[in-house]
Amino acid sequence: MELRKFIKEAPFVVLDGAFGTNVLKKYPDNYDAIELFNFKDEELVYGIHKSYVDAGSDIIVTNTFSANAFKLFDKGYTVDETVKKALSIAKRTKAKYVGLDIGPLGRLLEPLGSMTYDEAYAAFKEIIVAGVKYGADLVYFETFSDLSELKAGVLAAKENSNLPVFATMTFEPNNKTFIGVSPAAAALTLEGLGVDAFGINCSSGPDTMLPLVEEIAAHVNIPIIVKANAGIPEFVDGKSVYKMTPDNYTSALCGLIDAGATFVGGCCGTDGEYVKAIKALLKTKSKIQRPLIKKTFVASQSKVTVIDDNVAVIGERLNPTGKPALKKALIEKSAEFLIAEARAQIEAGADIIDINAGLFEVNEAETLSFVIRQFNGIIDVPYCLDSSEKSALELAARHVCGLPLINSVNGKAHSLEAVLPIAKKYGAPLVCLLLDEDGIPKTVEDRIRIAKKIISSAEKYGIDREKLVFDCLTLTASAEQENVMNTLKAVRIIRDELGCNTILGLSNVSFGLPARDFMNSAFLSHALSAGLTAAILNPMSVSVMAAIDCYRVLCNKDRNAQKYIEKYKNYKKSGEAITASSASIEQEKTDGLVLAIVKGRKDETKNLTEEYIKDKNGLAIINDYLIPALDIVGGMYEKGAIFLPELLMSANAAKAAFEVVRERTPKAAESKGTILLATVFGDVHDIGKNIAKMLLNNYGYDVIDLGKDVPIDLILKTVREHNIKLVGLSALMTTTLNNMRDTIMEIRKISEAKIMVGGAVVTKENSRLIGADFYCKDAIDGVGVARKLL
Repeated sequence: MELRKFIKEAPFVVLDGAFGTNVLKKYPDNYDAIELFNFKDEELVYGIHKSYVDAGSDIIVTNTFSANAFKLFDKGYTVDETVKKALSIAKRTKAKYVGLDIGPLGRLLEPLGSMTYDEAYAAFKEIIVAGVKYGADLVYFETFSDLSELKAGVLAAKENSNLPVFATMTFEPNNKTFIGVSPAAAALTLEGLGVDAFGINCSSGPDTMLPLVEEIAAHVNIPIIVKANAGIPEFVDGKSVYKMTPDNYTSALCGLIDAGATFVGGCCGTDGEYVKAIKALLKTKSKIQRPLIKKTFVASQSKVTVIDDNVAVIGERLNPTGKPALKKALIEKSAEFLIAEARAQIEAGADIIDINAGLFEVNEAETLSFVIRQFNGIIDVPYCLDSSEKSALELAARHVCGLPLINSVNGKAHSLEAVLPIAKKYGAPLVCLLLDEDGIPKTVEDRIRIAKKIISSAEKYGIDREKLVFDCLTLTASAEQENVMNTLKAVRIIRDELGCNTILGLSNVSFGLPARDFMNSAFLSHALSAGLTAAILNPMSVSVMAAIDCYRVLCNKDRNAQKYIEKYKNYKKSGEAITASSASIEQEKTDGLVLAIVKGRKDETKNLTEEYIKDKNGLAIINDYLIPALDIVGGMYEKGAIFLPELLMSANAAKAAFEVVRERTPKAAESKGTILLATVFGDVHDIGKNIAKMLLNNYGYDVIDLGKDVPIDLILKTVREHNIKLVGLSALMTTTLNNMRDTIMEIRKISEAKIMVGGAVVTKENSRLIGADFYCKDAIDGVGVARKLL
């Protein structure tokens, strides 16, 4: 049976279980990449696959998790060779279906890291082309933290194969990924791209995953995958042991199945016995009928906004028309200015940020894409891609980390033909302008006629009407006073009779008139009563935002007026600007240099440091400004107020300040001590370690970074030669936790250096059992250890 038909008809799909932890049962001291066992011990690989087939797995995946060009470059085998071998072994088992397993590339995308989007896409394409060539039945992405990276992979799969695509991500205890991605945002983005199933793998045991499954189920209609670990590993007699039994595992799965999970398997610590128990459990369960989700969602990587009668505020200020400073920033690609402008609108209440790069002086597609890439992960609300150019919309939609709103399409035939395919490809909602070849209609009836034409055209592309947001086009009261109310009549009909969402560009109504905010506010109030669900406006306008806030109270959207009270409790009659962020850094009157670092403004930080150092000594700048700023940022990160991208922006800003101090007063920037960092042998992931290095450098420590996959002998040699007092070891893969233990044991033989450990598979308990002195759940903890010891 064709796979897509099978997964549509089957009430449940049984997946396989762990691979690497089962290799370690035979090779407990293995230091090689697991993929090499396709060549070193083919029968072991076959046996693991066969155990899952015999246990009842409908789908197994190949031993190719790390089979990408970045991780195989020095292993002696090409990607093509590795995929070919892995598929040949898996297919020997006569499994129903064999998936091509693909894991993360092990590098951060720009602007957080050095890997470009195109490099990531090319690496995934190479794997997928090989998978198609050698007979994979589906593409299976798993254990991702970065939604942009996963999106590049999914696009590579969709554009270079016709295979079904499954995708799973791994989430931290705060229900976000390491990068800060929420389950809902990921699910919406990937459903938009057309993946066949999405869910969770690794992370922890099934007993902690219910909130994740519930969040996914509340936002998408595609099948939900769960492949949990057999709990958290513990160290027993020097070995990593998963103590959750198959019975306990399946008992915990019951709640996840009742919440909507239908594709079920296991991850680290599981084996054929777990799959056998899963198969038995599913025979006793009935598939629940999840309610059909038909809402207009947009998403950044961390936040989801629904366009409905709560009224979505779309900030309009990132449009260069009439804004010389913004125009200059776009031409010069000043990310700092653009980010600051977007953040100001968010603090003032914008739910979505409109981004327009339509200038004759720039390549619009490249510039809009640049802004998107700089915003990803930093600007944590969804984006509205504002362009009439097909190429600009296509490239920007490709690079958005999330699900954007596309602005716009209209009733003209060439517009429909150009824009609807883009919206379909990315699953993005569309702003639909009610104009056609004859221009903007004067009558309500003609506007409704165009709306119906757009709905009909969209349906031919498989785009449902909840993806359409109609702009009835605000007319200028000063020039077309007699027709202004026709816009509002059209809003009401589209909302009530066509069942679609509506949007208006608010400021057009007041063009050419004095006291424009008054006119805008009055028109907005009328539009809201007519059923408007989104407005493109200036969120810095007190009167306009007050109209929105009052409407949300009066319509029972802001329950008990809690948000209104919090925002306006200190309101002064002078009409000064109000922001919803009453606890913002600005209101705490924080010093300018500290604020610049906290906000991640690198250029401003550098300029302020150069001013401060004219009459302050370098040591005072470090101790009184830079370190306190980093402490504030660290505290915000620990509380979940910011995520990794913002942490790295602040770290880069602080680095710019340290470089000024080091250049002007070298003695003030003398090292506080030297720390050795390394990702242990066998593990090729170093993102967390690199972040720790950056922060430690910023706090004044020298770091000897030995990189990833570091042999024990090299670590010992470096400890001796540099008289290292503090060593930091990192591991992401369960299979390399034993290597971390062995490294610690060897360091103890030759040095009294203290050892801190961290990484996705490391817990406080197993850090103690492997002999570490300190457990660091993140890079901030590592700074704390260094400050305590050095």
